[in-house]
Amino acid sequence: MSLPQIKYCPGTLANGFETYSRNCLNRVFDGKKVSHVLPYDPPEESEEVAEKFLENRKRISISGVQEKLSLVLEKNKLRLTREGEQGTYILKPIPGDLKKVNQIPANEHLTMQMARQVYGINTAENALIFFSNGDPAYITKRFDVKEDGSKPGVEDFASLAGKTSENDGADFKYNYSYEEVGELIRQYVPAFIVELEKYFQLVVFNYLVSNGDAHLKNFSLLETANGDYTLSPAYDLINTRIHVNDTDFALNEGLFKDGFESDEAKTNGRVGLQDFQEFGKRLGIKEQRMEKLLNPFRAKQNLAESLIQRSFLNPETKEIYLKEYQFRWKQINKT
Repeated sequence: MSLPQIKYCPGTLANGFETYSRNCLNRVFDGKKVSHVLPYDPPEESEEVAEKFLENRKRISISGVQEKLSLVLEKNKLRLTREGEQGTYILKPIPGDLKKVNQIPANEHLTMQMARQVYGINTAENALIFFSNGDPAYITKRFDVKEDGSKPGVEDFASLAGKTSENDGADFKYNYSYEEVGELIRQYVPAFIVELEKYFQLVVFNYLVSNGDAHLKNFSLLETANGDYTLSPAYDLINTRIHVNDTDFALNEGLFKDGFESDEAKTNGRVGLQDFQEFGKRLGIKEQRMEKLLNPFRAKQNLAESLIQRSFLNPETKEIYLKEYQFRWKQINKT
């Protein structure tokens, strides 16, 4: 693989850039002029680099099956963290054992950009970056590390629900419903009305973009400067249907803790608008307000389709992503 010809900012996907735009540099890299090419070969290309990456993986404390590496920004260059050093960026190279694995970094980057740019969802800052041979990787700035290196409190919803592999088996992070997650927000978040609305939008978005990996550990509460908690910026958003044959929802119980199904779901076996309206009602969102929150997801979003076309996915994967998105958009617009 060789380095791609860059036409769009690998951060914001803005047109007319051969590297990161100023907007991306400000958001992701503290305004420093960082190259979109890492100073490393991918680990499979070099034993020396592979050994460095292996040591780095032992130190990073982020859960999940996808390989994650810890980086710091030194002056204007990214490098792997050293022993005892707090990383401020997470790098996710191409993983293995999935369909279209080389599309995963661009897929996650596109999905995160759609969440923020199209639907106004607060996300972790992120960009696409490339190894020296052209292999892509996804990079995200850690929101759980402050400028002084200290860490605010962070609790994922598996912890809040009291679920571990020891007490609930290997699938502990999937054994729940999204309605019950809402109940945890109401329990642990002082300003729960505002945060439940944000959570509602994120669940709808995950459905719309076919993110079947929105499990309990992919939602978190983040401590604020005042010592209370709010929903953390969204992270790990990706169209999983491109890579695995999964279900509409990651959580085994789906939207509802009592197995509720709308008429649409009973008839066609597919989730639709009625299900999300019932879900919003159970979260305690008033009908008028809920319809306002749903409007952006039901409106025709030319920007979403434009971002898909400007993404770094290959043409075949762009087409799959777009078809999945359009199908679910139609489901939400059925009345």
